[in-house]
Amino acid sequence: QVQLVTSGGGLVQPGGSLRLSCAASGNIFTINDMGWYRQAPGKQRELVATVTSGGITNYADSVKGRFTISRDNTKNTVYLQMGGLKPEDTAVYYCNVRGVTKYLQNYDSWGQGTQVTVSS
Repeated sequence: QVQLVTSGGGLVQPGGSLRLSCAASGNIFTINDMGWYRQAPGKQRELVATVTSGGITNYADSVKGRFTISRDNTKNTVYLQMGGLKPEDTAVYYCNVRGVTKYLQNYDSWGQGTQVTVSS
C-alpha cells in the first residue's frame, strides 16, 4: 500500500504563485510516473502535468509556460510550481503516483486533494 500526502494549496490572487507538494510513502519498490490532476466544480478531472521516472514532462496546454512539475526521487516527492495563476485554475488538485510495490504489485495511488482558489 502506498500513501500520498499533499500540501500547499490555498487562496491566491490572480497572477500569483503557489507550490504544491505530494510525498509518497509505504511499500514502495519503484515510482514510475508522478503527476497532478485537477477537478473544478461541475467538471471532470483533468490532467495538469506529469513527469516520468526519467524526467520527461507533459503539460496540459492550458498551463504550459505557467506551471512546472518536478520530482525529488530521494524524497519520493512531486512538486507543482504554479505561476501566473488565473481564476480558471481554481480547482481541487490531486497528485497521482504509479509504480511497483515491494510485493511486486502495480499501484496507482491518489492523494487526498488540495484546494487552490484564485480570486481577488
